Amino acid sequence: MMYNMPFEIHVHGDIPLRPDVALSQVQEALRPLWTYAGADSLLAGARSSYEEEPGIRFNAKEHLLQICWTVNGDEDFRQVMEEACMGLNDIASEGAPIEVSFYDAQYDEESDEQPDEDSRDDFMMCFVGPTPAAILQVQRDMMVRDVVHMMERHFDASELEPVVAAIDKLFTDRFDALVNSMQLGKPPRGSGGGSGSGHGGGRKPRHLH
Repeated sequence: MMYNMPFEIHVHGDIPLRPDVALSQVQEALRPLWTYAGADSLLAGARSSYEEEPGIRFNAKEHLLQICWTVNGDEDFRQVMEEACMGLNDIASEGAPIEVSFYDAQYDEESDEQPDEDSRDDFMMCFVGPTPAAILQVQRDMMVRDVVHMMERHFDASELEPVVAAIDKLFTDRFDALVNSMQLGKPPRGSGGGSGSGHGGGRKPRHLH
């Protein structure tokens, strides 16, 4: 059990898994997370710090890994999350985003005062998928959704086609760079999927999904 950790770290995401994936493979992929929580198995570590959160759930019937899980931790959790994402890449059936929120444990959420500029709250997005193409696809879809959502306040949707085309070109160029060293199928284009991304920028509502 870890004490005096500076952050409450909330991990949230739904990851589609291959139909052949078994619970033992999920446990191994997520080993960095449940060992970080001080548990000796996924079953023991799947429970969130908050009872109202479902924690880590493997839905074998729907081939879906659902994560809504909070653990106490420090900045070193970033590396732990990277290791977990590498494991999830091996069992994911398609690209998916994972939100990781760092909440300053010293901040009183019930207080009327807003966090000052020294608040250590932070936020990062992680992406997993069976191939680099699948990961780029979900990143592209998320960026299109976010940019279009923001710009539709000022422009008609029909005016935004050049913006979407510019985003597509950025991701196509990035993918072409990967093709130089790998034999990969080009990712399909299309909107949808994912959730917002960011870094810092104020405190997100805690445990609101």
